Amino acid sequence: MPPQNPEEARWFSENVQPHEIPLRAYLRHRFTTVADVDDLVQEAFIRILRARHAQPIQSARAFLFSIARRLALDSLRRQKRSSRHEAVTDFHALSVLEESNGVAESVSLRQEVGLLAEAIDALPPRCREIVILRKLDGLSHREIAGRLGISEETVQVQLGRGMHKCAAFLRARGVARGSERKAMG
Repeated sequence: MPPQNPEEARWFSENVQPHEIPLRAYLRHRFTTVADVDDLVQEAFIRILRARHAQPIQSARAFLFSIARRLALDSLRRQKRSSRHEAVTDFHALSVLEESNGVAESVSLRQEVGLLAEAIDALPPRCREIVILRKLDGLSHREIAGRLGISEETVQVQLGRGMHKCAAFLRARGVARGSERKAMG
């Protein structure tokens, strides 16, 4: 689904495309057994464009990484399921209900991811940057400190503040504590 108009193409090239290389690196590092990272990236691009039609996106990077993470997890589940089909001869032993998400759960998860992106976007710039580097990029406190030229203690304090503010943001919008932990994982 290529961008439909010049404004959309500009938004995509300014807000989404610059994150393609870090996104690929994140997926390869975090999901080493995913079969095709290229497909995940393209699907994430399609989904962020569709989502933008439905509602404004405050933090394209956070939203893009959330979409890609969910796609990678879905891909891993499918791979696990297909390998199970090869190994299992008693199909009654498989629990289909545990493997598939209902429509309501999928919609709820999408809304929670959108709220999480809003929560991250609402953080002060330095705090937001640290939360993204830690939670989305998976960098250690030491790596973040080195990259930003600050102490590890500052990283820890800012990360704590950011996570606290995100949790409060989600609670204020009715997201349950179990969902908070899943979303901010």
